Amino acid sequence: MPTKIALADKFAQFSEQWAPRIVARFNDSEVRLCKLEGEFHWHHHADTDEMFLVIEGELEIDFADRTERLGPGEMIVVPCGTEHRPRAPHGEAKVFVMDAEGTPNTGDAETATIAVDL
Repeated sequence: MPTKIALADKFAQFSEQWAPRIVARFNDSEVRLCKLEGEFHWHHHADTDEMFLVIEGELEIDFADRTERLGPGEMIVVPCGTEHRPRAPHGEAKVFVMDAEGTPNTGDAETATIAVDL
């Protein structure tokens, strides 16, 4: 049976950064929560889009031609194949991410963190 998910409760269950946690699945997608601070590396996802929704804090996503800055309640979809680098340079950001099931967070299986169930 469907049950509600309290994001604040789920975020309270982990402290690791840049290590996505799966809180739900639907169709062929995973709903992930991430705590981010500092910067990640440039990467892309060859076969899937990626959606970021900021819950708390600030997230910057660098693209080849610009940087998008997101605050709480703002989201962005990064199209498949687009090089990007997420950053949280002003302290920890809590972010809701949607990816295709099993997608490594880096787009590169050699350096990937695979999301785990929370």
